Amino acid sequence: MKYIVLVGDGMGDFPLKELSERTPLEVATTPGLDFLAEHGELGLVQTIPQGMHPGSDVANMSLLGYPPEEKYTGRGPIEAASLGIPMRPEDVAFRCNLVTLKKVGQHLVMEDYSAGHISTEEARTIIEDLNRELGTDKFELFCGKSYRHILLWRGGPEGLRTVPPHDLLGKNIYHAWQAYREEPILKDFLIRAIRILEKHPVNRRRQEQGLPPANALWPWGQGRMPQLEPFSEKWGLSGAVVAAVDLIKGLGRLAGLDIIEVEGATGYLDTNYEGKALAAIEALKERDFVFVHVEAPDEASHQGSVDLKIKAIQDFDRYVVRTVIEEAAANFGEYRILAVTDHLTPIPLRTHSSKPVPFVIFDSRDESVRRSEGFSESTARSTGIFIPNGETLMSRFLEREPRLPQE
Repeated sequence: MKYIVLVGDGMGDFPLKELSERTPLEVATTPGLDFLAEHGELGLVQTIPQGMHPGSDVANMSLLGYPPEEKYTGRGPIEAASLGIPMRPEDVAFRCNLVTLKKVGQHLVMEDYSAGHISTEEARTIIEDLNRELGTDKFELFCGKSYRHILLWRGGPEGLRTVPPHDLLGKNIYHAWQAYREEPILKDFLIRAIRILEKHPVNRRRQEQGLPPANALWPWGQGRMPQLEPFSEKWGLSGAVVAAVDLIKGLGRLAGLDIIEVEGATGYLDTNYEGKALAAIEALKERDFVFVHVEAPDEASHQGSVDLKIKAIQDFDRYVVRTVIEEAAANFGEYRILAVTDHLTPIPLRTHSSKPVPFVIFDSRDESVRRSEGFSESTARSTGIFIPNGETLMSRFLEREPRLPQE
């Protein structure tokens, strides 16, 4: 038996006025997901534990079958694990965005959480220059992809109440900035970085081209390195992760899963969708389990673009879901597919929601037809099937629990 998880990050949404009170999932053309829903077990799952921030870190840790309320320490150390950054038990890693801040009247506003999705090449130049100017035995920056980087604070404290920059879009950053004022050494580091970035050649070129400058660092999601039981020991299966972003790769490394690199996988709307799907099938030829993550719908949601979100969902369906369905049928005798979104990223909010998300489990051995009206938030809700957490969903998907009776 082969097990395939397909995650469309942030696909879920609220009914939107501009879509006649339908969601992007309901409007998008998704024959692949609809086929799985018609022949599989459709329902809702609560990926975000009560009281926890609805981030992709928490949600995907949950979907991999690890309870975040017990294992989660922060987003930064997960991404640090992906980059192979050595951390001592007393060290703290922050996820660190390159962002665009803008003066609006008397306020400083978060104009762009990604500095216009700055290229990795531009970002690397900036991060290396900042390290040369500001790096110490306490602070060091590590370059990731595009706007996503790591700030390591050796011997740093826990307990800062940082705010993700995508939660501040279009908002005054004054109150969120107060967290950095609590640690003068960190505040000084960030202010000195702003002064360097204001005059940096990369930013001057970007402004000449009409692009948002990466004029500030924004550290958040900090924590010490978590400890996860190896996936092979927890579930008794060998496995791999196919993803572009360091967050998902880091979760995979911490769980002892193999990381499959795919050329052209960007973590954005121009990612190599089909390459990911084919890499997943290839990985399964020698392994039992593969976890495929696509970031694009979430990025479109943060931008507040309904059209881009629908396109990202349709590309996910056409090039990932349908490719996996076809290739799995051609290559494996028995297989199960779990298609799911990790969290809702509603367009009106432009950030994440902790509400339950739709999932579907398809089993190649099951020939029944359930006449579902497609894969969406409303059709999942209508089945009455509700899974309380990701660990329970993974148990059901891997057939560690009795299957739910047919509705």
